[in-house]
Amino acid sequence: MPGSGQLGAEESGVHRTIISWRPPWNCTVVSTATPLCDFGLPAPDFELPGTDGKRHSLASCRGPKGLLVMFICNHCPYVKAVLDRIVRDARELTALGIGCVAIMSNDPSDYPEDSWDNMLRVARENDFPFPYLLDETQAVAKAYGAVCTPDFFGYNAALQLQYRGRLDASRKEAAPADARRDLFEAMQLVATSGHGPAEQVPSIGCSIKWREA
Repeated sequence: MPGSGQLGAEESGVHRTIISWRPPWNCTVVSTATPLCDFGLPAPDFELPGTDGKRHSLASCRGPKGLLVMFICNHCPYVKAVLDRIVRDARELTALGIGCVAIMSNDPSDYPEDSWDNMLRVARENDFPFPYLLDETQAVAKAYGAVCTPDFFGYNAALQLQYRGRLDASRKEAAPADARRDLFEAMQLVATSGHGPAEQVPSIGCSIKWREA
């Protein structure tokens, strides 16, 4: 868990690199924290191909009570640690009227595990209850201001941002099974009241792998 000084820096709203190291295979892995929730910010539109063979848009993904947009990928250890919990929470949130969608925006050039074929495999093996979309140009990630995987954007029925926090206390290893379900509780509140919690803990994950200019 981050120390009190580190958590304060995360909550300042500044994108903050927490860890940077170079493993033997000569690629840099960076862990990044998300900024503070910008309440009321409208959800950017999108239209992207999904692993289900369909194209999906903001309008087709939203639910009657709101929308959860998740930026994830296949290779990230932070995502792998909680993928079963993401699937669980998405199923329960869908029942509450919250639509859910996952978007993969990484450049797979240096991370072949994030390829389209592997997206198909991951979605099938984990029985995703939500569309898994490819943001090949990375334009959608940039429009949302996504910085890491996983990065969660929770919107109310009016598609106004109400949550930009973590799933739970997990990092590269899953938190205990009885850990507080931050994301689920926040989106449950959004579904019933239209507003997210005032206090939110930033999500931490691998930085988005941007294409070289």
